[in-house]
Amino acid sequence: MVSIAARRVYRVATSLSLALFFVFLAMGLTEAIPDALIPVLKAVILAGVLGSATTMVAMEYFLFGFDNSSAMKKVFWFCVMLLPLVGPALYCFLVYSRSKLVSAQPEEHVQRVSV
Repeated sequence: MVSIAARRVYRVATSLSLALFFVFLAMGLTEAIPDALIPVLKAVILAGVLGSATTMVAMEYFLFGFDNSSAMKKVFWFCVMLLPLVGPALYCFLVYSRSKLVSAQPEEHVQRVSV
């Protein structure tokens, strides 16, 4: 939940969730979608839905299991996370990424092997 790999997965999932939000916003502003874009749009929507679901579940789990905030802050963020695409993404970027538990993880160092 607080490992380096988990942090990367949640940030990618959050980015996909926000992308889905903007895709839906753009779809609402356009009158018609060209037939050539529909397969691409379906793939983008699928990735966004998977990212949104991952973000929502993971951030709710972090909120109730690991967050050391006060009860009022938890209630506030729970209400914010009821906004399906934007709420969990905001929580991920503003609370999860700045949490002491997440930032306490050691940075991953790449070791180069000399031949």
